[in-house]
Amino acid sequence: MNKGGIHVNQVGLVLVGHGSKLPYSKDTLEKLADIVQGMQKFKIVEVGFMVRNKPTLQEAIMNVIDKGAKKVVVIPVFLTRGKHTEDDIPIILSSNTKTDKFNLEEIEIIYGDPLGPDKRIAEIIEEKALEAVKKHTSPQKMNSKQEINSSDIVGLEIMRSSLKIIRQLIPEVLKSVPKPHVPIIERVVHATADPEFARLLVINGNAIEEGVNSIKGGADIITDVKMVKAGINEKKLSRFGGKVITYIDNDRSINLASRMSVTRAAAAMRVLLEEVPDRCIIAIGNSPTAVFEVVDTVRRKSVNPALIIATPVGFIGAERSKEEVLNLPVPSIIVKGPKGGSAVAVAIVNTLLSIADNTSPLTNMGV
Repeated sequence: MNKGGIHVNQVGLVLVGHGSKLPYSKDTLEKLADIVQGMQKFKIVEVGFMVRNKPTLQEAIMNVIDKGAKKVVVIPVFLTRGKHTEDDIPIILSSNTKTDKFNLEEIEIIYGDPLGPDKRIAEIIEEKALEAVKKHTSPQKMNSKQEINSSDIVGLEIMRSSLKIIRQLIPEVLKSVPKPHVPIIERVVHATADPEFARLLVINGNAIEEGVNSIKGGADIITDVKMVKAGINEKKLSRFGGKVITYIDNDRSINLASRMSVTRAAAAMRVLLEEVPDRCIIAIGNSPTAVFEVVDTVRRKSVNPALIIATPVGFIGAERSKEEVLNLPVPSIIVKGPKGGSAVAVAIVNTLLSIADNTSPLTNMGV
């Protein structure tokens, strides 16, 4: 087979971890895989483990091949080279390519390097160290400038300067809307660098109150695509007991999309809405068809969400889908017209999380 002809969608990625009896070790690698897949360079991403956890490396390779991969890239998620990276993994890969059932001539397995001394890792280490210093410097909860230092100060100053510019660009809008709407509008304009969004946002009913109360009550947030899921602050949401869910790569969604000739996003939303409890928050930033699916389900009274955030972007169906949401007896936040996008949905959700958590440094600094 001409390997040069392999489409990017046929390249699978396997992230290999050590494995641990502690559950959050596996969870961390799985979340990392979700983030990588959300970056959309690799459509097929799986995890495998050397010890204790499942799937094994061999099983993970089999999984990506079963999903259509013709080429498999294996990356050890280890900081340095060691016995696993230099001996165990190469032996497994060599053995498997000769003996396992995925020994097909058209399958190419590529083995990459561990993470190594990368500047981006150093930046994460620095950030974590600063967070630790901030956490242990004062027992108070984000109520003084002494707790905000170093890189935090830089980021906060940038945000503060940005908000000042935004407030100068849309003063009349901010004066004319209810005060609780202001943070949502400001953050969306900041996320898009487009003041027009201040006039396009529609905050319908008691959307902010319902969203914040649902978050505090442990509601899950369901999204249409991984890009929205990846942008939402899951750590903050988890403090209330909620989680972010998308079924865009769920096998049932894929099968339903094929069987019913609908988009994956619409199929994923249909499957999800059959399972999630009432009073969830629905955040759609990409797919108009997912919005239409939500509208139909709510009208059938099959689900009763606490809040619908609908900001899909595009010229086919996006505007009409959002107008349909406004006609539902459900609090909602939408963007009028064809504009929108995942970043808008993420900005809205994360602002609601900050309000619920009441720990925004900007708020405590009087911004």
